[in-house]
Amino acid sequence: MSRIGRLPIAVPSGVDVAIDGRRVTVKGPKGELSRELHPDMNVSREDSTLVVTRPTEQKHHKQLHGLTRTLVNNMVVGVTSGYRKGLEITGVGYRAALVGRKLQLNLGYSHPVEIDPPAGISFELENPTRLAVVGIDKELVGQIAARVRSTRKPEPYKGKGVKYAGERVRRKAGKAGKIGGKK
Repeated sequence: MSRIGRLPIAVPSGVDVAIDGRRVTVKGPKGELSRELHPDMNVSREDSTLVVTRPTEQKHHKQLHGLTRTLVNNMVVGVTSGYRKGLEITGVGYRAALVGRKLQLNLGYSHPVEIDPPAGISFELENPTRLAVVGIDKELVGQIAARVRSTRKPEPYKGKGVKYAGERVRRKAGKAGKIGGKK
């Protein structure tokens, strides 16, 4: 059995899980998430836990087993505590600002870059160079954070750009100056 797939998913109090055929809906204090699962995977509720089972030992089913369990677990964690992805902006004059719900980035272009968050996602600014993408859907939080990072990826010479919090940018030495005089 899959080591991840066989782990039961603990459902905390205050979280309601509805299983309707292939659709799993999770309601919690932070919101509601719903997902259509693969038809071969089976999700059942046992007391205060959810268990994902697979029909056969085929490689395809083994792969789906762990994936399905992780997707359902991410939904349960999302509606209870939510997800947060931190970003850091490095560079002279590079900064972020919130204009209503939109995120406005000044990243050295001739114009500010505006990013409108989809439903369920919000931006938080600690200071003009540190921000966070916050939401209950882990997949969507990561996707929006990647979109913000792609506006100006960190470059390897000075490290300027938008990077994830804690990301290490591999630095290059740059061009070496001429040594000595004319020959």
